[in-house]
Amino acid sequence: MKIICIGRNYAEHAKEMKAELPKEPVFFMKPETALLKEEDFYFPDFTKELHHEIELVLKICKVGKSIQPEFADKYYNEIGLGIDFTARDMQANCKAKGLPWEIAKAFDNSAPIGGFINKQDLDLNNINFSLTINGQTKQVGNSNDLIFNFNQVIAYVTKFVTLKVGDLIYTGTPEGVGPVAIGDKLEGYINGNKLLNINIK
Repeated sequence: MKIICIGRNYAEHAKEMKAELPKEPVFFMKPETALLKEEDFYFPDFTKELHHEIELVLKICKVGKSIQPEFADKYYNEIGLGIDFTARDMQANCKAKGLPWEIAKAFDNSAPIGGFINKQDLDLNNINFSLTINGQTKQVGNSNDLIFNFNQVIAYVTKFVTLKVGDLIYTGTPEGVGPVAIGDKLEGYINGNKLLNINIK
């Protein structure tokens, strides 16, 4: 399985990162070793600035290549929550040197994943989600604010990459990204239902 992450898919997040709004979806990938299903995340020793990015996640249920947008909803059946942990200091250093920055995004356990909800039980154009840290709300988003919706993302990605059953698409993070520290407790919610629980060790 693979993890496909969409970047800059919320306008306000693009602004806070001082980045231009994309005209096409921007994506990068994380390896299977980035996936974390346990509740405990151990702060890596190679970064001093680890940032949280809460995201809605699509679980792929069907093999697909060159999928048209009008058929894309047939290729995922569940939506969940995940975090795209980013070593922001390392990312900034790579960007400054014009280097790829997988080292800041694709490291082990950098993609915690929580529970999933059947898409039939959700209004796909109005999914509220949020992240709290130690009980304080840090990020709030809604699927209606996506620059590229789920179907557009799938159609674009599959021009280049074949989707397989079990693949995950992290669809982008809203504004409010920021640092985490050892001792923090992160909780993620979809429509008020807690689906993600991570302790920073």
